[in-house]
Amino acid sequence: MSLRHTFERDQTIIAAELRPPRIQLDAASGIDAWIDTYHGVRRLARQETFVFLTDSAVGQQEEDSLRHLEVNLGTQAPRDRVVPFLTTKHPLEYCLSYADRAHALGFQALVVLGGDQHVGPPRCVEHGWQLRAEIRSRQPELLLGGWANPARDASTQIGYLTAATATADFYLTQIVSHHDPVPVERFLAEAQRAQLQPPGVFGVFYYRSANPQTLKVLSNFLAVPTEELIREFEGGASPELICARTIRCLREMGAQHVYVSNLPVGQAAQTLARIIELADGDQA
Repeated sequence: MSLRHTFERDQTIIAAELRPPRIQLDAASGIDAWIDTYHGVRRLARQETFVFLTDSAVGQQEEDSLRHLEVNLGTQAPRDRVVPFLTTKHPLEYCLSYADRAHALGFQALVVLGGDQHVGPPRCVEHGWQLRAEIRSRQPELLLGGWANPARDASTQIGYLTAATATADFYLTQIVSHHDPVPVERFLAEAQRAQLQPPGVFGVFYYRSANPQTLKVLSNFLAVPTEELIREFEGGASPELICARTIRCLREMGAQHVYVSNLPVGQAAQTLARIIELADGDQA
């Protein structure tokens, strides 16, 4: 079932987000990394899990994911389960060609967002909605996803999504955590007040350890609840359990859909299955 049909039937989504290998890898390492990536994508897609495949939104140049997916994914993974990301941090012609190729290859949805303005190449347009509008005029059948950050002013964020120019059939959010639920509560309340129609998929991070140096690096890209994570790990919680607690918290607040970021590519399907088991059970 496609992402569009899943949303239309109001079915809950727990998706995986995977990041393509960096372009700086040498040939052998790059090949091995892509083998792991497309095996991970195929396993997840075959178990009917949606996979969001990210773009270079944090300044690290990555390989053209569509090219590798076309060559390596084969017919064993349903295209309607794989959703590539596209940021505006490429030349405009590349972005439009990427959307054309995605549609031609059978992908039915595309997440289109601005990308971090502080690192990497400049944006080809100022805002993600401008690129979505260009793509919609060329590929009207593609389901287009936008972006929101619940940590910022809720009315402003919801305003972006309800604007006539938004051109978003759904949206993903920045990473959120059960350690700080208040911003999500505000965001959901404002979404309800504004009668926001596009469904949202909330970001959940899979923290693999409480290594202080790793958490410090991560804090450059997202809000990391360092002290709380350290306490949870020291208390015996597993990475899967900590991730499941955020999913459980989001469900209790009324957020129906989530995607899990930072899964180990080689074990993504197994790890996500364990997280879902814990979120559905009594342990979380």
